[in-house]
Amino acid sequence: MMTDLKNVRPYGDQLGDGAVQLSFTLPIEYGPLARETAKRFCEALGFQDITIATMEDLGENFTFFVIYGKTAVSVDASSIKVVAPKFRKMTREQLDELVQREFNRKIVVVGATIGTDAHTVGLDSILNMKGFHGDYGLERYHAFKVYNMGAQVSPVELIKKVREVDADVILVSQVVTQRNVHIKQLTELMDLLYAEGLREDLLVIVGGPRITHELALELGYDAGFGAGTVPSDVANFIVQELLKKYSH
Repeated sequence: MMTDLKNVRPYGDQLGDGAVQLSFTLPIEYGPLARETAKRFCEALGFQDITIATMEDLGENFTFFVIYGKTAVSVDASSIKVVAPKFRKMTREQLDELVQREFNRKIVVVGATIGTDAHTVGLDSILNMKGFHGDYGLERYHAFKVYNMGAQVSPVELIKKVREVDADVILVSQVVTQRNVHIKQLTELMDLLYAEGLREDLLVIVGGPRITHELALELGYDAGFGAGTVPSDVANFIVQELLKKYSH
């Protein structure tokens, strides 16, 4: 079945039925008033056929809801231009063979969450052997030597490690985005890389749930990977981009 990209709507039971699931908390005591307020809030957002699937008492006059509703709003997906990292999808075995043939050594990757960010789940899912969503992490590849520095690493510490292991790639994860702290931390790292004369020799990648490729490029990074990224996406980009870099 061909999808009409000019008129894309959420899908629930039937294609194009506009069904959406919402979850939110209201600062109202659990009870009839909270229920009715949640319903009217969804109506104010333009949803119809509203069903309250879950209503939970969080205590201290807070109530949590999971609600189903339908919307008539559609989006013209055919007009959307997405800025995303470009790479050809190759298997792990193909990448390992390519790196052995073209580099005759392992590609050295240093990963960390920087600054005040203490979240490592995303970083670990890309780097650790187990990987994510049935997709093996970079440690599983023969092509890579991985140094996972973990959380709350200062840019200075990260650069020290990069020098120590003669890294080819920096992989930075940023989850905390309140008050744009991720912009400050990513900018600080990039400024330091230039100041230390290391930027041109490195492939520098950033990932996180609110990171986009467009934002990464604006901040001077080579690529940005957002939610839904699997390790093989990053692995393919690294190998293919380094081949381009070294061939120039």
